Amino acid sequence: METTELHNFTIDDTSEAREMRLWKQYQESRDHRIRDTLVEQYAPLVKYVAGKVAVNLPSSVEYDDLVGYGVFGLFDAIEKFDPCKHVKFKTYAVTRIRGAMYDHLREMDWVPRSVRQKAKEIEQAVMLLEARLGRPASDSEIAESMSLPEEEFSKLMGKISSTVILSLNDIWNSAGDSEKLCIGDSIESPRGLNPDSRVEKEEIRRVIVQAINELPEKEKKVLVLYYYENLTLREIGQILEVTESRISQLHTKAIIRLRAKLTSRRKGLF
Repeated sequence: METTELHNFTIDDTSEAREMRLWKQYQESRDHRIRDTLVEQYAPLVKYVAGKVAVNLPSSVEYDDLVGYGVFGLFDAIEKFDPCKHVKFKTYAVTRIRGAMYDHLREMDWVPRSVRQKAKEIEQAVMLLEARLGRPASDSEIAESMSLPEEEFSKLMGKISSTVILSLNDIWNSAGDSEKLCIGDSIESPRGLNPDSRVEKEEIRRVIVQAINELPEKEKKVLVLYYYENLTLREIGQILEVTESRISQLHTKAIIRLRAKLTSRRKGLF
């Protein structure tokens, strides 16, 4: 098999030690040949994530478009990955690739305006209700606060289940918008940040972790299995022994609740 030599080792060498050397050399040299090798090696990740994301989207969203968006996320992941943090690149890249796909979907605004408005109304209701209660609100409490029968609220949640997107890249902005701060940035290496920025990002990380931990147990479990274990909604349903539709609703409620919590807390943080 023909190979191309890059700094004393070949691109088909997949041992962990040599892969780490590859990352180190790219970090030091930013050699475009090494970058291209990394892109080729991890390109299957983009198709894997696109397949997972496409399952929960309407047929009008093309799989090939998702792959195209995901490539931008892969490039971004390669540029920002820090091997010194001892995090596997695949784990880091999946988040960046999925985020890039979601960011482009949000820009397309493929969701009907009426559904988007209902999602915002539910998010606002959850934010106000949970701030008053000091705990996660139940479906019946949310429905009552919106003057909706619980059955109608359940149907509404079903309609917006595939439309609620939480992006890692646009949750946080500083008060003066002088520096964009987001969930993704908050988990990157703090090396090179000034002390004030480092403290601010550590506080963001603390708030995000706290918001996730305050979610109801089932919703938190769905988020962990979906975003960290990279399981599909169907696979999660099999694990939790409920239907895929139920998992989709739990995922939607978790995202709405999390967005509401973060929206409320960032107002106080900045």
